[in-house]
Amino acid sequence: MTIFLIVLAAALVFEYINGFHDAANAIATVVSTKVLTPRQAIMLAAFFNLTGALAGTAVASTIGKGLVDTNYVTMITILSGLTGAIIWNLLTWWLGLPSSSSHALIGGLCGAAVASANDNWNVLTWSAIDAKGAAVGLWPKVVLPMITSPIIGFIGGGLLMFLLTMCIHRLRPRTVNSIFGKLQLASAAFMGHSHGLNDAQKTMGIIALALFTGTKAGVFNDLPAWAEFLRTPNFEIRQWVVFSCALTMCAGTAAGGWRIIRTMGHKMVRLQPVHGFAAETTAAGIIQIASGFGIPLSTTHAISTSIMGVGAVKRFGAVKWGVVERIVWAWIFTLPVCGLIGYGVEKLCKALGYS
Repeated sequence: MTIFLIVLAAALVFEYINGFHDAANAIATVVSTKVLTPRQAIMLAAFFNLTGALAGTAVASTIGKGLVDTNYVTMITILSGLTGAIIWNLLTWWLGLPSSSSHALIGGLCGAAVASANDNWNVLTWSAIDAKGAAVGLWPKVVLPMITSPIIGFIGGGLLMFLLTMCIHRLRPRTVNSIFGKLQLASAAFMGHSHGLNDAQKTMGIIALALFTGTKAGVFNDLPAWAEFLRTPNFEIRQWVVFSCALTMCAGTAAGGWRIIRTMGHKMVRLQPVHGFAAETTAAGIIQIASGFGIPLSTTHAISTSIMGVGAVKRFGAVKWGVVERIVWAWIFTLPVCGLIGYGVEKLCKALGYS
């Protein structure tokens, strides 16, 4: 029971960090265009992160049971995976790099699962078809979207910006800023909701996996009647898990993430309200569609590449490609580094007698 409480605490810590790490991506454009003050943007993002987090559980199911063989998962496995994700998120936040919390969590969990299965890579579900005929596994749900979503974000953001430019090129800049300053409030809200719908569910899936694992291992057998809500004989997403994750992400968002905001909103490309609207609308649309298919998409990848696409239409040289290169390297290293950390922590715990 003690291990479960530690896992629960670690999961909520991850969710809190996710709130100020990835949510900063969602509000960077609305802050950099000065449509909202940082405090106003954070409050808007916190509210719409909450509404998004309460809107579905498809992504949570993918994280909890669609990527690794749950027969090899223990509480220590989950804790090790969370440890890898937390370490990487804190490191990239400190460096001001908008990396993916989603891929950090997935990488950590996969690495820990391989270690838990004594280096049996078959513990990872690469590609399969579930009972409903839908594709599941790392390739269709993680790797393929990791490749395609940045491309779609870049092209989609650029295309939308091009169309908007065609529509407004005769308007005075002051008029354009006035119109899109108002429209960006809607796009920022859409972005916050989409982020909550996708990202908050990842921790829900981890906690649901911990409850299922604990129930199967008999961890909750001797609990009093009032604690029956912890027993989860079948994988399902409990309502208290949904609300806990939603509120924790909301609190993390309220804490802010100024380092990430500075990189996304100022260092990569200078934005006006129309650019912010185009980038947020594109990214939010991509995330919304992915969430419906249970794909744990990277908010970071979607919004970063949308901003790049918008900036490239503005002027190709307007994008500071040196900053982009640093961001891309962080993306590349996220899955393997978090996998190695999760693997190492799991092996260390085994060596110390914990399993």
